[in-house]
This record gives sequence, structure tokens and C-alpha cells, in this order.
Amino acid sequence: MEINAVVYPGTFDPITNGHVDLIGRTARLFSRVLVAVAENQQKCPLFSHTERLQLTQHVLKPLNNVEVRGFSGLLTTFAIQQGSTVIVRELRAVSDFEYEFQLASMNRYQLPELETLFLTPAEQYTFVSASLIREIARLGGDVSPFVDSCVVAALRRRFAQA
Repeated sequence: MEINAVVYPGTFDPITNGHVDLIGRTARLFSRVLVAVAENQQKCPLFSHTERLQLTQHVLKPLNNVEVRGFSGLLTTFAIQQGSTVIVRELRAVSDFEYEFQLASMNRYQLPELETLFLTPAEQYTFVSASLIREIARLGGDVSPFVDSCVVAALRRRFAQA
């Protein structure tokens, strides 16, 4: 079976170098990667959906076979609309497994032909999470080793307004 596209979903609040690493590695494995930026207001994101889309598009621009798209609602609905039957998810630590396994199982229940592939991050990104980046930036710490310079600038602007 030929895979039309794989979907890498997330909130990307903000996109980190860990995300970029995983998306780049996924792009080497598949001819088309759709990075699906979830609206997900339940998580109370720091950045608006539009801002997260713009930052993600800017950071991923060098990857020719990667497209950034926004979505709201069910991931399975988005996958069907995009003609994809493969979701890529990241497992940073053993603690991620239970939640990710539950999500994959529910997604497969809703869309039986949907497969979830799990990738692990590069070693230097195993401890990096968007929530940790937000917290460090909020407290005035240096997050430049973990995010693109445009994300650093966006974080500084956001917290300067606070």
C-alpha cells in the first residue's frame, strides 16, 4: 500500500528543536509529511492558533516535503480529509507511552485503517517539551538552544507584554 501522506499532529505551543528533529527524520522516511497544528483551546495555549501556524511554517520552511496545516476537531477526521492513514507521534519517555497508546487505540477504533508510528527523539531533545520552554522563557531564562530564533523572539515579545 502506498502512503499518500503521514500526519504529525501537535499543538506546537511553541515548536521546539525536538519537534523539528522528529519532523525532519519523518520527512526522510516519507515523501509527504503534514504537520497538523491543533487549535485545541482546552490546553489554553500561549500563542494563538494563527501565531502557532506562522511560527511552525517559518521554522519548517527548509523542509520541501513538509506542509503545515491547521485543524480543529478530531484528528481522525483531519487524517481522512488529507487522505492519510498514518499518524506519527513522539515518545520522549516511558511516561509518554500510556497516554500515547490510549490515543492510538482510540484513533484506530474511530478509523480502523489508521496506523500510528512512534518515533523517539534524538538524545539531546529527550527532556525538551514546549511546556518547559514556555516556563523557562516566562521566568526570563535562555531557551535559544531549544527553539528557533524566531520562536525566541516571539516568546520575548509575549512575555514582555505580560
